[in-house]
Amino acid sequence: MGIMQRRLPLGDIDSLLQRYRSGEVSPTEMVAAIHAAIQGDPDHAWITVLSLESLKSYASAVEAQDMSALPLYGVPFAIKDNIDLVGVPTTAACPAFAYTPADSAAVVQRLITAGAIPVGKTNLDQFATGLNGTRSPYGACRNAFNPAYIAGGSSSGSAVAVAKGQVCFSLGTDTAGSGRVPAAFNNLIGYKPTKGWLSTHGVVPACRSLDTVSIFTHTAADAARILETSIAGDHSGSRAESGVDFGAAACFRFGIPRPQQLRFFGNSDGKRLIEAAVAQLQTLGGEVVEIDFEPFVEAARLLYQGPWIAERYAAIQSFFETQSDRIIDPVRQIIATAKQYSAVDAFNGFYRLHNLKQQTDAILAGIDCLLTPTAGTIYLIEAIQQDSVRLNANLGYYTNFMNLLDYAAIAVPAGFLQNGLPFGVTLVAPAHQDMSLLQLAQRLQQAYALPLGATGIALPGSTSFPAALPSGQVRIAVCGAHLSGLPLNGQLTSRNGRLLTSTTTTPDYRLFALPGKSPLRPGLIRVNGNEQGVAIAVEVWGVPVREFGSFVADIPAPLGIGTLTLANGETAQGFLCERYAIDTAVDISHLGGWRNFLKQLADSQ
Repeated sequence: MGIMQRRLPLGDIDSLLQRYRSGEVSPTEMVAAIHAAIQGDPDHAWITVLSLESLKSYASAVEAQDMSALPLYGVPFAIKDNIDLVGVPTTAACPAFAYTPADSAAVVQRLITAGAIPVGKTNLDQFATGLNGTRSPYGACRNAFNPAYIAGGSSSGSAVAVAKGQVCFSLGTDTAGSGRVPAAFNNLIGYKPTKGWLSTHGVVPACRSLDTVSIFTHTAADAARILETSIAGDHSGSRAESGVDFGAAACFRFGIPRPQQLRFFGNSDGKRLIEAAVAQLQTLGGEVVEIDFEPFVEAARLLYQGPWIAERYAAIQSFFETQSDRIIDPVRQIIATAKQYSAVDAFNGFYRLHNLKQQTDAILAGIDCLLTPTAGTIYLIEAIQQDSVRLNANLGYYTNFMNLLDYAAIAVPAGFLQNGLPFGVTLVAPAHQDMSLLQLAQRLQQAYALPLGATGIALPGSTSFPAALPSGQVRIAVCGAHLSGLPLNGQLTSRNGRLLTSTTTTPDYRLFALPGKSPLRPGLIRVNGNEQGVAIAVEVWGVPVREFGSFVADIPAPLGIGTLTLANGETAQGFLCERYAIDTAVDISHLGGWRNFLKQLADSQ
């Protein structure tokens, strides 16, 4: 038991990989500890746990490879039991529906290929119909902080397994909020990607047109790592070019529903905690904007009070028609209501949704992202079991609209209620703004610095994002008239450019004032080994890829775009000058930057 305790609970992925590198523990030893720790499962988090023999087989396959070749070397993960794992029954929390797949779901296979080890299949609201985690014949899943409370659903077991440190990450699905509500209730990151970014091949559908695979992790950086490993070309990179980079920006605008539209359903701590989240984003450079939340709420109602319920029926139609008595209440009653909708209702629903999306898109066009509670309140298991439909609807107030409107979202831990239960907020942005959401979520998580899940492990102080993730942005370093407030800055802002940071180059550049009329322009060159260089002040801006070509086309000779090296070792595209032009230019390198030159020029006049 002592050895097992030293190996568990698990926190973030980097920490486990460091333990593997140091030789402190091996994947085989780790899966043995996990297998022993989750026997009995009082929280009803697991439906199927792989045998110790199977776990060791996965671990041995990992250990036979070079650790540097596997980005998820030996990292244990859990799989919601509506997602296929080869040779293991997929139940969707309905034993009569169960089948054993011959192949793993596409996203699962990619993770295994990257070295991750599947521990087993986790509990859920049956057929992913619910946001509370109690609608399962395998037992009501219990909250990781207080077993009397719900874990959230439908991806209940996936969240609890991570929160208790039994695995480093897990897969869920998200149609109405199933990947976000359990994250909020268990102090986790819950990332719902843009629809289509992760393959749903091998996933039992809830609403096929809306479903997404979701990711539960301890940190936003881990979610980005899993996304990078899982994505494998499933998203459309060209569509990602449509966004702006606000996640790392020094200034950004975020929306918040009007005070009268914020609902906490009797939770006296909710107002305090959402106000604290607003303040945290403001300290990160955010400007708060009140928005009309009603169109989002109306769209949310369509999911269960409109014809989309018929898509849930279509997903299991043959099973429902022959064995509906094997489906538990209230899932059976909810799906049965599909029969009241006609094809005309479906088309009218699409028309209404289109109109609402025009309204919500217009609202989001004025901000970079939206901030809401993930759920207004949390309930006792007993309360949910007594009033399941009404209370479950309350849980979806801030989540049910998301996939209908084709937005991306990430739930972030945001403090605790006075009773010790977690509270979460959600950041929302248009489709394909996932990278910005993940970056902003990381910054917000670092600002809160809460422990990881229910493990008591401190949040790591520094994390990095995979460079390969698509952001749809080009980073441009400017050193002259394009700086903030100077005459040509509008060439960046008119292209939805965002200031990311102010920094300097590495100390191997020289700066010159080029001759010519207003606006004056600098010429930046990189020196060779025989010349003395200095660090030059620059601003780094993020500009959408689709705008980069027109920006470059406006650059006059002798300037051009090259690659600059920044003080932290990163690179960015930036202005460089052809060397012939410096023959008639004034060397101003000693001033360290263009603003100092302009100040000196003004002082001399």
